[in-house]
Amino acid sequence: MDKRINVGVMFGGKSGEHEVSLNSSYNVIRAIDRAQYDVTLIGITREGRWSIYTGDVKNIKEDCWESDDEHNKWDFSLFTDEDFAKTDIIFPVMHGTFSEDGTLQGLFEMLDKPYVGCGVLGSALAMDKCVSKTLFEAAGIPVAKGVTLFKQEIIENMALQCNKIENQFEYPVFVKPANMGSSVGIAKAHDREELEEALRDAIKYDIKILVEEFIDGMEIEIAALGNEDVMISEPGWIKPCNEFYDYEAKYLSGDDSEVVIPAPIPADKAEQVKSYAARAFKALNCSGLSRIDFFVTNKDQRVIINEINTLPGFTNISMYPKLWANSGIGYSALIGKLIELGMERYEKRKELLFKKQ
Repeated sequence: MDKRINVGVMFGGKSGEHEVSLNSSYNVIRAIDRAQYDVTLIGITREGRWSIYTGDVKNIKEDCWESDDEHNKWDFSLFTDEDFAKTDIIFPVMHGTFSEDGTLQGLFEMLDKPYVGCGVLGSALAMDKCVSKTLFEAAGIPVAKGVTLFKQEIIENMALQCNKIENQFEYPVFVKPANMGSSVGIAKAHDREELEEALRDAIKYDIKILVEEFIDGMEIEIAALGNEDVMISEPGWIKPCNEFYDYEAKYLSGDDSEVVIPAPIPADKAEQVKSYAARAFKALNCSGLSRIDFFVTNKDQRVIINEINTLPGFTNISMYPKLWANSGIGYSALIGKLIELGMERYEKRKELLFKKQ
């Protein structure tokens, strides 16, 4: 009988998306097929402290796992700890900075540990909205007009930066931290006062800020699954309960946001979205999984890419697993496929030479 694969499920993290990770990981832990996989739980606090957790998974969802001292092994060594050593692959169910920006992936590469999801480069490129925007344009994928600002510029002369924005765009505009996900820190500004407030809030989360024109259109999401041969789902549409699909609409509003799969767009536009999604996945050197977000404009049905999420949410209302469920791939099977893809990518990298022969 084959040995069961031990999956190290990581949750939490030093990120503004810590709570999202707790909800996502709770669902992954419950759905993983225990007939095929053993599970080791690895938590990271908001302060960046690591633990191997052996307690009730409900404590993860309820954000009280840290106080369960009896079941936490704090500050273990990644190099010598037996529980970590027995993991065959890591599934980082984590979002945002220090999680899906290439830093965690680089650690796994140095440890020679297989992991689920994109590699160092793909993760880093996708995390930075300004850099990924440039690469999308180079790949021939339409993007929204935008301008990059830096925290120090905003602090030193808010008026000058606002003038720069107002000279290029009409209101409303979107203000986004360049390296945050789950719509954390994103705001829609309708006038100068709201713009200043949005910029002050955004620089709490990042030193680089992206300001973009407002796109009047449907927010379309599509899922990618694979490595070199990537599968693309049908596009889905989330009719948000708020003015735009913000953090609250994504994770706090329950069933108030309506999910429509497939998205109610013309067939030719659906195919265009799928084509652009595959192109974007390859342009950013992604692997394993990604959720790619688009706009389809209301006025003329133009398709415009918004961003790629390399570790999308796995909460009970997240679009990524819903898109694959619509294609006949259930939650448990999806997790198994992602683990398989992570192992496949690791085995192929092992074939490479790292010294001159």
